[in-house]
Amino acid sequence: MSNQAGLPVPGQEQRVCCAPLTRAPIGEGEAAEAAHVLKALADPVRLRLLSLIGAHEGGEACVCDLTVAFDLTGPTISHHLKVLREAGLITSQRRGTWIYYRVVPAALAPLAGLFTPELATIGAS
Repeated sequence: MSNQAGLPVPGQEQRVCCAPLTRAPIGEGEAAEAAHVLKALADPVRLRLLSLIGAHEGGEACVCDLTVAFDLTGPTISHHLKVLREAGLITSQRRGTWIYYRVVPAALAPLAGLFTPELATIGAS
C-alpha cells in the first residue's frame, strides 16, 4: 500500500519536502503592530504614495511632486500621507511652505521578514 497522504511510515526517516515560509510564528504584540502597518498599506493610493516617495531621487519627495501623480484633492493626499506617517512608514520635514517625505527603511524591514525564511536555511537539504 502506498503512502500517498504523506503520513510518516514507521521505520522510515521523515524528510521535509520544503523549507518553512517564515522563521518563526510571530507573537501577539508583533502581529498587532504588523497589522497596523499593513492596514496603512492596504489602500492603493497609500501604496503608490509610499512607492513614489521611495523611488524619488534622493530618497525624499516634496508633497508638490506627489499631488500631481493623482487625480485627488490636496486634503485627500494629506490624509493618506498622515496615515502613512502615523504608521511609522514615512517621516516628514517642513521646509518653507513645502513638506518633504522620506520612507523609513527600518519600518519596512519587519514586514519583509514576516514571510521570509532565515537565509541560513535557504538551499539546505
